[in-house]
This record gives sequence, C-alpha cells and structure tokens, in this order.
Amino acid sequence: MWGSLNLKQSTHRKESVHRRNLTIATVEGIPSVIFQTLIGGQFLTGFLLYLGATSGQLGFVLAITTFVNIGQLFVAFFIQKIRSRKWAFVIFGTIQRLLWGATGLAPLLFPERYWVAAYLGFYVAAFMFNTVVAMLWSSLISDIVPSRVRGRYFGIRNTLVNGLGTLFLFLGGMLLDQFPGGQGFLYLYIVVWICIGANIVTFFFYPDLPFERSGESKFIPMLQKPLKDGSFIKSTGFIAGFLFLQNLVVPLYSYVMLELLDINYKTISLLNVTQTLFMMGSFYVWGNLNARYSNRRLLWWTMPLIALAILSWGLLSAFPVLPVLFFAHAAFGIGLGGFNQLAFNFMIGDTPKAERPMYMAMYSAITGVASFFGPLIGGKMYEWISDWPEWMQVFGMQLAVGVLMILLAMTLGRKILRDE
Repeated sequence: MWGSLNLKQSTHRKESVHRRNLTIATVEGIPSVIFQTLIGGQFLTGFLLYLGATSGQLGFVLAITTFVNIGQLFVAFFIQKIRSRKWAFVIFGTIQRLLWGATGLAPLLFPERYWVAAYLGFYVAAFMFNTVVAMLWSSLISDIVPSRVRGRYFGIRNTLVNGLGTLFLFLGGMLLDQFPGGQGFLYLYIVVWICIGANIVTFFFYPDLPFERSGESKFIPMLQKPLKDGSFIKSTGFIAGFLFLQNLVVPLYSYVMLELLDINYKTISLLNVTQTLFMMGSFYVWGNLNARYSNRRLLWWTMPLIALAILSWGLLSAFPVLPVLFFAHAAFGIGLGGFNQLAFNFMIGDTPKAERPMYMAMYSAITGVASFFGPLIGGKMYEWISDWPEWMQVFGMQLAVGVLMILLAMTLGRKILRDE
C-alpha cells in the first residue's frame, strides 16, 4: 500500500515538474515573439528605409538570416563541451537579445552617415549569436517537452504566441501611422526593449536538464553521423529543394503587389495578417493530427497545400485581384503553419537523442542555404522577365513554380517522406 502511495506521489510530482517547465517555455515565447514581430517584417523594412538603406542592403539583411545557419554545425560540436545548457543559453541569449535591441540605437549613438552600417553591424552580430541560441533552445526544448504531447503542445504554444504577435503587428502599424518617422520608431523600440528585458528574465527559469551527449568526441566523426543516415539526409535534401522552389516566389510577393499590382501598404498588411491568422488557426489542428499521424506523413500533406496556395495566383487571370490574394494568403498560412511546426517536430522527434544537436545543425545548414539562394535567384528571374507580358510577371512565375512543387511533392516527396 505504502509503495503504491509513494509511486502515485512520485508520478504526480513528475507531472507537476513537466507542467511547470512547459509553462515556462510558453511564457518565455510571449515577449520573444512580440519583440521579434516589432523589429522584423514590414517594421524592419520601414526602419531600414528610414535609416537610408538601399535595396541591395535590404536584400542582404533578409538573406543573411538563413545563410548564417551554416554556423550551427560548429555550434552543435561546441555545446557537447559545455557543462550546462541552461546557463550557456542564458549567457548567449542575453547577448543576442541585447544586440537585437541595439539595432534601434543606431540613430542615437552614431552620426547619420553611419546609421545603416551600425544597424548592419548589430544585426549581423545578433544573428551570429542566434546560431548558438537557436541550437541551445532547440536542444533544451526537445528534452522539456515529452514526445507524447509534443504535437499538441507546440500547436497550443504557437497559436498563443503568434496570436499576441499578430495583435502587436496591428498595434505597431497604428503607432507608426500615428507617429511617422523617427518618433514612431523610437516608441516602437521602447516596447521592444521592455519585451527584451522580460524575455531575458524568463531565461533564468528554464530547467537545467541532464544532457545526453554524443558518443563522438571529434568534429568530423560527429559531422558524419547525420550524413551517413540515409533516411534523414534524403528527407532533409528533399525539404531543402522544396523550400528553394518556394522561396523563388514567396519572398517576392510584396514586390509583385507593390510594383506590378499597385496595391497599397495597408492592404498588404491586411493580407499578411490574414495569412498569420490562418496559420495560427492551423497550429492546433496540425498538433492534434500529429497525435495520430507521424511527422513525416503530415509534413508531406502540407506540401501540396503550399503548392496549391502558390498556384492559386493563377486565378488572377479570371477573378478580381483582392479576393484571389486573400484566398492565396489564407491557404498559404494553413500550409506554412503545418510545415514549420512539423519540420521542427521532425528535427527534435525523428532523430537520435544523443546526436540530435548535430542532426538539427545539419538540417538548418542545408535548408538555410536553399532558403538563402531561393530569393536571390527569384529576384534575378524577375529581372530577366521584365520585358515579358505582364501576366507572366504577375502570376506566371507562381504557376511555373507551383507546378514544379506539386510534381516534386507527389513523386519524390511521397517516396521519401513515407512512414518508416
């Protein structure tokens, strides 16, 4: 009897600790998503233009965020040597957050001719540290969230934090409309710094869980582990190819809408919010489906949805512009929400625990390179077809890429991402 009672008490304590850790991870995500919303997307573009950046400098900023993921290969080896993942996360996370916040100090600390250079310096440094922070957080969260609830938990967490991010997307836009120019960005960065401070405080509440280290002690043998895993490398290579095609057109949607369709910024913001809302709504659904079906199978299901969303731009040939664009953004949000959530679950759930950091780093490096070159080549392709018929520039690229994505998903994708 007493043994049974102690077992129940032990199980209850274990469940309470798990619940507390999940709550901490959720609370930490709230200020993180809010401040990243306010310094990214349309706010990043607007602030850089206010600082005097050129289109080339803007393109560099947008591209560098994925290219630096190659550095995670070395970070995965580095974290095998540290004593505590939590305190490394606290230290590097604090530095990274402060660097992100420092981007807003460029107009206050430097003469105007150095504003853009100062911003780029802080921004690149922040993303260099981000390679360490992202790896440490992914490693921690994979141990914090039990595998049996992983799908539902991330569905609920992503819905909550992205919902608040969408709210601040609205509020930030209203703030800049009310206070244009430097004054508006000053107020925006005050909110950013408050959120950064709150975010840093939450780091200290993360648990310092035991770390199952790799069986390899040298870099090259550790690097070879995921490379020799045929199933993993095929899946990652296929996902990278799919992302490359997607990024040929999706990052350039704003260019098409602004330059070719003559749509105003307010409408584009509403389209982006629509995409985010549908993405949020899909998180919980994909999370529940993940409790019944594997990461691989569901990841494959998202791909035709994303391709069809891109193909739907072809409806512009027969229907009014705005209804088509709202439908295309909504459908893309549903597919993208599932893809991002399931790709993350694939990294932390379908890989060997002891070798997981290097597996995650390899995934990030390969898909990061694909995501880097996609928009660069896509932008060049739009330059090449600038003299072609207008319909080809507005939705012809989307049709061509969408067809290739469908073919890729229904052939190689069906074979590679099948359940093992």
